[in-house]
Amino acid sequence: MTTVLIVYYSLFGHVHRMAEAIAEGVRLGGGEPILRRVPETLPEEVIEKMGASDFLEEFSKIPLCTREDLTDADAIIFGTPTRFGNMCGQMRQFLDATGGLWQRNVLLGKVGSAFTSSGTQHGGQESTLLSTHITLLHHGMVIAGLPYGFSGQTRNDELTGCSPYGASTIAGGANERWPSENERAGACWQGKYVAILARRLSEDYGAMREELGV
Repeated sequence: MTTVLIVYYSLFGHVHRMAEAIAEGVRLGGGEPILRRVPETLPEEVIEKMGASDFLEEFSKIPLCTREDLTDADAIIFGTPTRFGNMCGQMRQFLDATGGLWQRNVLLGKVGSAFTSSGTQHGGQESTLLSTHITLLHHGMVIAGLPYGFSGQTRNDELTGCSPYGASTIAGGANERWPSENERAGACWQGKYVAILARRLSEDYGAMREELGV
C-alpha cells in the first residue's frame, strides 16, 4: 500500500485537526497515512505561559518523525503553523537537519505537499506554503498543491482558508476558531490527491531513479 507520511508541528491543535483531515483523505485515496510530529523546541514553561499546555500532552502522543520515516514514505505532507509569513521554527529546524538525505537524493521523485494555519485571514498562509515548497524542491520532490478541483477554495460566502498552494485554516487571534467544515474538506481533498499521485508515480519510482543514475 502507498504510504503517505504526514509530518507536522502543532502548538494549539489547529494543524493537528487539519492533519487528521489530511489522513482521512489519504485513506480515501487508497493510501496508508502515517502521522508524525517534529520535536518541540520551546521550554514547557513558555508553552504554559502561551496557554498551550493543555494540548501539549495530546500532541506528545504522536511519535516523533525519524529519518527512516522520511526515507520509507512514498509521499510526505508537511504541516506547519505560520510564523510571520513563514514556517515555524520547529519545522525549520527539523528540515535543516535533513541535509544527509539531500546529499543522497533520498527524497528525489517523492510527492511533497504542505498545509498550514494562521491567526488571521491574511496572516501569511500562502507565503508559508510557497516557502515550504522551496525546501521540498531542493530535495527534488514533486510538488502537489490543492488544485481548483477542490472548488471550496473559491467560495466567498464565509471566512475560509485553503488556496492552490495547499490546505489551510484560520485559527483566530486568540486561537478560538477551529478548522471549518470547508477547510477540513480541503485538507481531505489534498490528502486524497497526494495519495493517488503517489500511488501512480511510485509504480515507476525505482525505474526513474535508475534512469537518472540516482
